[in-house]
Amino acid sequence: MPDALDATPYDALLLLSFGGPEGPDDVVPFLENVTRGRGIPKERLKEVGQHYFLFGGVSPINEQNRELLDALRKDFAGHGLDLPVYWGNRNWQPYLTDTLREMTADGRRRVLVLATSAYASYSGCRQYRENLADALATLESEGLTPPKVDKLRHYFNHPGFVEPMVDGVLRSLADLPDEVRDGAHIAFTTHSIPLAGADTSGPVEAHGDGGAYVAQHLDVAQLVADAVRERTGVDHPWQLVYQSRSGAPHIPWLEPDICDHLEERHAAGVPAVVMAPIGFVSDHMEVLYDLDTEATAKAAELGLPVRRSATVGADPRFAAAVRDLVVERSGAERGQEVTPCVLGPLGASHNVCPVGCCPARAPRPAAAGADSPFA
Repeated sequence: MPDALDATPYDALLLLSFGGPEGPDDVVPFLENVTRGRGIPKERLKEVGQHYFLFGGVSPINEQNRELLDALRKDFAGHGLDLPVYWGNRNWQPYLTDTLREMTADGRRRVLVLATSAYASYSGCRQYRENLADALATLESEGLTPPKVDKLRHYFNHPGFVEPMVDGVLRSLADLPDEVRDGAHIAFTTHSIPLAGADTSGPVEAHGDGGAYVAQHLDVAQLVADAVRERTGVDHPWQLVYQSRSGAPHIPWLEPDICDHLEERHAAGVPAVVMAPIGFVSDHMEVLYDLDTEATAKAAELGLPVRRSATVGADPRFAAAVRDLVVERSGAERGQEVTPCVLGPLGASHNVCPVGCCPARAPRPAAAGADSPFA
């Protein structure tokens, strides 16, 4: 039996994700959840939902979270970490509030939260914390005493997140025809967000041109590119590009878009491109549609060979990274000196989001931060 790892003061881990529809009848209700409060007509949501209908109305994200949940439980058990793992979503079943209600009924009093978003931004961190605050307030309104929640730090530069992406790029390069492989460029992709949101991402001291969001992605892209060069002996040119833009066209968002980038690379005579979605934890709908469908069709139109590398998903190294993050945070909460496991020059992110970090579009309570209204 492995030596027991100590997770105290925590008595549970909550896997917190976005959620997605699991059938055609779920698509519009799911999108209504995502866009609640914006006044978007149902007919418009049906148009937006066409991406989902192309895949039978099923987003792969829920099944991928089930796989990650299973990987985490197996890893914890195999390494002597006695910590139950729950799962809740922001926008679809199992809903976050229901899961926290279940955890409260099970007597969980101190909970760590793993969000399926590795980087700092409003939508990738603060909004998850707002949803946690909403759920905790709902439980309190029901007369329950919900658990105290803390959120694991951003894990974008943890080796267990970076190394599977390196392997994914290497596999994609190996799958290219011999005659174009060495000249291939790497397009590291992530979700585009409004420039205003990027510039104010991360702690206040990180605010500026692109903020922590862009800096963290550039850090990971450099780590992956350096590892690929070390293992292949080829220095592949690369660029950070964006995908999945939405919202009003007059609002400036991060650019270039992946399809525009493919056109530019083709015009410049680049023989092939590997698309590496470093901004995403799993191969969910935005990866399947925006890269595997839309960008791949654009590349075919151009006659440009492309490959899309895999996301981390339920890779055992990522599950081990989560275990490492749990043990690290638990030790810090007990007052022990811990050495965070990170790659690259940016170092470890904060454990507690400071005031002013990834500020809200409109003032709303957020849990698991220095400004949390919950003790």
